[in-house]
Amino acid sequence: MAAPQAVPPSAAAVYAEKSYHNQVEDASASSSNSKHEAEPANEALSPFSAKQERSIRHRIDWRLIPALGLMYGVSLMDRKNVSNAYIAGMRTDLDLSVSYRYSLITLVFFVTYVIFQPPLTYMCRLIGPPIFLPGLCLVWGCVIIGFGFANSWTTLVALRLLLGTLEAGYFPGCVYLLSTWYTRYEVARKYSVFYLIGSMASALSGILAYGIMQMEGASGIRGWRWIFIIEGVITCGLAIIGYLLIVRFPDQERDKPSFKFLTREECDFVIDKLNRDRSDVATDSFSIKKFLRPALDFEIWGFAIIFFCITTITYSFAFFLPIVLRDNMGFSVAAAQCLVAPPYVFSAILMYFTSWLGDKYKMRAPILVLNVVISLIGLPMMGFAPGSTVRYIGAFIGVAGANANIPAAMAYQANNIRGQWKRAFCSATLVGMGGVGGISGSLIFRSQDAPGYKWGFVGTIVASCTVIVVCAILSFVFWKRNKKAERGELIIEGLEGFRYTL
Repeated sequence: MAAPQAVPPSAAAVYAEKSYHNQVEDASASSSNSKHEAEPANEALSPFSAKQERSIRHRIDWRLIPALGLMYGVSLMDRKNVSNAYIAGMRTDLDLSVSYRYSLITLVFFVTYVIFQPPLTYMCRLIGPPIFLPGLCLVWGCVIIGFGFANSWTTLVALRLLLGTLEAGYFPGCVYLLSTWYTRYEVARKYSVFYLIGSMASALSGILAYGIMQMEGASGIRGWRWIFIIEGVITCGLAIIGYLLIVRFPDQERDKPSFKFLTREECDFVIDKLNRDRSDVATDSFSIKKFLRPALDFEIWGFAIIFFCITTITYSFAFFLPIVLRDNMGFSVAAAQCLVAPPYVFSAILMYFTSWLGDKYKMRAPILVLNVVISLIGLPMMGFAPGSTVRYIGAFIGVAGANANIPAAMAYQANNIRGQWKRAFCSATLVGMGGVGGISGSLIFRSQDAPGYKWGFVGTIVASCTVIVVCAILSFVFWKRNKKAERGELIIEGLEGFRYTL
């Protein structure tokens, strides 16, 4: 791919300065639709050709999404590989079939995961993503290796608490970083590719775990222990790759003393594009009051409830799908490990298609509802249909609909907020409530309900229906506010011309 040609600094500076000083006038003079229709005119000022602009976008994509997605994949793999180890012999060796021991091991991760998300999201901004995010990944990889040497279930509890603390800053940091590099109607596709890479890597962990199990007895170590050891080493390796690839926030990239990723002129172009979209690239000085002020906005908690319900379903599948395939559907241990992957492949296809649809038609809540309806078709089949074949088909549909809604929910929130510190706080609250969903997902399929797990499936169906209700409420409120803004009675998010995305 050809590198962009050099641009005279004066032209780029004039372009950036002119666009920056005109962004408020452009926003106040236009509604949301006319604003987006007017953007090509503004882009005529660009010192770059269309080919050069594509090159800039592709370089951003390749430096951000694959590394973040792969590390998120090992993050998901490392938090749910206890289910693979459980059916590979850990249940017997550590006596985990007693009472709530296994559920407690899966649950405690989310206690520290939720508590430490707000401060660690702030630390991501303070330290910078290239050091902070891979650093977390490297340390939790070492913790995962430690799982392989645990000799009691209480040791696993302690290690899971530490793992939750370390992973608490990663996912909200990724959501925050990606949202600062892309405009509102690019972000759903970017989120979907990021999450697609992560979920696919995580889904293949079942097959990987089955392969590692074959090391049973090597060096006198049980196969389930090798699962943790090998996967921990993989995590550490990807952390090193992430350190070499991940970039800073746009304003930090522009202010670096050297410009190997983007030149100053290219950074100015990206920042101006983001400012014309939502005018929030600049970061105010930090204060607790500014950081916590969004907690008073009810829609922030609406987004959080949606994410909580979605993650209740996705985490319940992550922790219990191999067990359900083994106990409920009667598959062998080998088949249960491997059959986890295909439903996630289907979910990746649905995820990208619905994200593309949402970006193309500039809609968010209808995409969430569509995916919920798909999930509601699969969940009753999975839980209550006769025959393991039909139930496994239900798993395809149920897993796909629920997982496709993860990037959809993130994009719904990202489209309807402004400001760097609000974006940081909202990333933490969204993912924090996702962590609470992990707690409920850890408990929803109870050991005493095996092998049918009736109440687990009822709970996931109720969570799906709740998403529809909350989307309907938020859509009505946003529609009313947009109407008021069009009549000049309200300025949304402190910016003339800003409109909520329904």
